Amino acid sequence: MLNPFQIGDKKTFTHTVVEADSATFESGQVHPVYATFALGRDAEWCCRLFVLEMKEADEEGIGTFLSVEHVSPALLGSEVAFEAELIKVEKNNVICRYTAKVGDRIIAHGEQGQKIVKKEKLEGVFKALEG
Repeated sequence: MLNPFQIGDKKTFTHTVVEADSATFESGQVHPVYATFALGRDAEWCCRLFVLEMKEADEEGIGTFLSVEHVSPALLGSEVAFEAELIKVEKNNVICRYTAKVGDRIIAHGEQGQKIVKKEKLEGVFKALEG
């Protein structure tokens, strides 16, 4: 595992909310806005941008937790700007804090964690779960 970063470094990602991101379940669409689960996916991606530069060729990141405090809606077509900040690297654990905004309005914030592990180890864990 490499670590070219310092605590406080930031990564950004922008996402335009589309129909597939809406709060829709098997019973149909609940609201035509950015669903919390889609927002979480994109927050995790923004935080993963650090991991992509930290993992070596024989390693991969795997999520360990995600918190989402969804405080304001984002309508379809909204451009959401994510900013992830590296807050902790301890051994192979990478922890980020993130915010998601539409313009100056915060729509969500939280934290996300990933571990960087050898691909071979991950494959072994997955195979063991298959039985």
